[in-house]
Amino acid sequence: MIPGCTGLENGSVRGKIRAVRARDLDIVVGTGQPGRTNSITDVGGVSVGHCTLVAGEGQLIRGAGPVRTGVTVVLPSADHRGWVRPVFAAAHVLNGNGEMTGLAWVGESGLLTSPIGLTNTHSVGVVRDELVALEVGRRPTTEDFWGLPVVGETWDGRLNDCNGFHVRPEHVRVALENATDGPVVEGNVGGGTGMVCHGFKGGIGTASRVTAAGDTVGVLVQANHGWRRRLSVNGAPVGLALDERRVPVPQARDSALHQGAGSIIGLVATDAPLLPHQCRRLAQRSSLGVARLGGLGEHSSGDLFLAFATGNELSVGFGEPQRRTQHLQMLVDEHLDAIFEATVEATEEAILNALVAAETMTGRDGITAYALPHDMLVDVLDRHGLRRTR
Repeated sequence: MIPGCTGLENGSVRGKIRAVRARDLDIVVGTGQPGRTNSITDVGGVSVGHCTLVAGEGQLIRGAGPVRTGVTVVLPSADHRGWVRPVFAAAHVLNGNGEMTGLAWVGESGLLTSPIGLTNTHSVGVVRDELVALEVGRRPTTEDFWGLPVVGETWDGRLNDCNGFHVRPEHVRVALENATDGPVVEGNVGGGTGMVCHGFKGGIGTASRVTAAGDTVGVLVQANHGWRRRLSVNGAPVGLALDERRVPVPQARDSALHQGAGSIIGLVATDAPLLPHQCRRLAQRSSLGVARLGGLGEHSSGDLFLAFATGNELSVGFGEPQRRTQHLQMLVDEHLDAIFEATVEATEEAILNALVAAETMTGRDGITAYALPHDMLVDVLDRHGLRRTR
């Protein structure tokens, strides 16, 4: 294990069992049926790995900490520890004050050919470069490889020494080595370690839905967005009820950024046979899940969504000159509504899971991001008759 980096084994972080999720509190989002683990890994072949960096306390000293950050990787198919088999993909930008590398080529080609990395704003470059370096290293030295990997970010500077560049290439490798297709650990882990959502501690969250036709849709978010007063859960005004007088909102003392100045990265996976233009429509619907919890894509927020579909088994040589044709399937557009609904519900529940799983964290300069209190959340929902149980 790399010093300072907590990997994940058997669904645990630091030896701790899986965090509490929304359904553990008998809070059910929507009417759809979740998959086996209610996570993005319910889509066959998809794996998720984290490397979590937590070190230091007290006053911020640039380059020394405190450190509250990390790396999360999502592998789109079973053979994506290397860049071998592409999948159809497309992206949607709700508000563009953020970064996700490689999207120009995803948009042009309709293909995702790399693992996906998630980290903090100023560590995008090192994660991207290490993904390229690892792929170069596994190929023959005579091959002229080029790659444009997808790496997204959200800003964790309220809690983390974001300008200290603490994420290193070895942390990317640990996240890849720990990638699993089982249950996904959520909350203060990986790229979500230092994130804040709707004024509460945020981070990584995931959920899934299985349609009546048997198609699986999984969503993973890195949630670092939203105003407290707008937070709504199943229609209950949770943010208004739990305002900053009851649960303080973290704010960097030397920052003019308001609490809504954050971002969310959403990744949508499905095993339905979708083409790139249909993936784009899925990515668009993910933003509706953000809206249902009270996010609206503020001016200072980077709200970026990527959807990919594994339902077509594209050959290794897809796109090479010697191959003229490729047999494909496409879901008839009239059957997309069930996939759209699954995407919106899974996105909404993924964000809620990030909030429920996250734990109170104190970072730089003693600034604390408090967890969404489970008892208060349940009380608000019960008072409004909006806790939808199983």
